[in-house]
Amino acid sequence: MGVYVKILAIADKESKNLWDYYEPGKLEGIDLIISCGDLNPDYLQFLVTFAHAPILYVHGNHDDRYQEYPPDGCICIEDKIYVHDGVRILGLGGSLRYKPGIHQYEQKEMRSRVRKLWFQLRRYKGFDILVTHAPAYGVGDGDDRPHQGFEVFVDLLEKYCPRYFLHGHVHTNYGRKFQRYNCFGDTLIINAYETQLFEYETEYEKEFPVIRSKKEMERNAKE
Repeated sequence: MGVYVKILAIADKESKNLWDYYEPGKLEGIDLIISCGDLNPDYLQFLVTFAHAPILYVHGNHDDRYQEYPPDGCICIEDKIYVHDGVRILGLGGSLRYKPGIHQYEQKEMRSRVRKLWFQLRRYKGFDILVTHAPAYGVGDGDDRPHQGFEVFVDLLEKYCPRYFLHGHVHTNYGRKFQRYNCFGDTLIINAYETQLFEYETEYEKEFPVIRSKKEMERNAKE
């Protein structure tokens, strides 16, 4: 029998309810927070201080400042599969390149990033949640180049059929192009603009190795 992991997805706009008007208890019961990018690092640091849950994040196209000022206490999951309570979470931040920027990529550059994940994808036998900033091409993305999605995300959805795909980048003021929920096959797509809470049912019999850094392994060996 599975258990439910309560996940708060956030992106693009800081929630006044959780920051300006925060009160103790508003984050109670949340097991995991996932940022899909374009959020003030101070906001993430604030949330991780008061939430009894880890915060995972990928970069948005406006997150160049993270290079000098990353959100302390939060976990970057760019280009890796992170496992939380048996849930395999793959992170690929950034948007389609439309001007100079650290976290912007051409279609072929994002494909190259995905190709480099072959070992992790094989080791973990796929993933359960795809976390990106930009949407997939043709699935809730925009018509203009800055808001077009990535083609390789469609390939990932078709091949691995994750249960959830979380992204941001397309805001509520984009009219009909904004879709809070969408579906691609058996994958539920959630636009995490500002905040969106959902529950993931996991099975404890699924166990996957935890990715650890070389420094952490060396430190544990000494202890």
